[in-house]
Amino acid sequence: MYAGNVLAKVISHPGPNGNNRKVLSVRPTCFDKADLIDCSSSDIVTVDTVQAFDKAKWVGESVSKSDRPDLGSANIVVSGGRGIKSGDNFHILEALADKLGAAVGASRAAVDAGFCPNDWQVGQTGKVVAPDLYIAAGISGAIQHLSGMKDSKVIVAINTDPDAPIFQVADYGLNQDLFEAIPELTEKV
Repeated sequence: MYAGNVLAKVISHPGPNGNNRKVLSVRPTCFDKADLIDCSSSDIVTVDTVQAFDKAKWVGESVSKSDRPDLGSANIVVSGGRGIKSGDNFHILEALADKLGAAVGASRAAVDAGFCPNDWQVGQTGKVVAPDLYIAAGISGAIQHLSGMKDSKVIVAINTDPDAPIFQVADYGLNQDLFEAIPELTEKV
């Protein structure tokens, strides 16, 4: 609860009419991927289906296509924050992401400012990621953002503010202007 800052023991009692159904959700990056096993000889068990909620109807879906990996399952994520200053500047991060075969992410501040699309948002109200490498450029490190990327294996932070909270969780920190650091890093990759 509260982005992993609070733990609670919960006792579940049967509901009205002895209903014993439980619903629980797990953040997709909380556990390592399970090993693929051969289940061709598994028993098939039929279960009763849950009645559909009759007050809702399917309207449709909208899926964005990209040549980059999916943000939620990418091995490398390059994210930008308010420090990127404009949507036009995201091309700097996209160039690095393309060279690394990475997904592009963003802080809520960057999304709210209209710098990039909502589906790039990483954080408590966005996607939860746990890549092998997370590069945070121009992201201060608000707790809501950290809760969405804190399980990354290696975190690299690039920020001009030496007191930015992102440096407290970063494995590697670079106190430099991202407009100098990212192009140089892209060139050297």
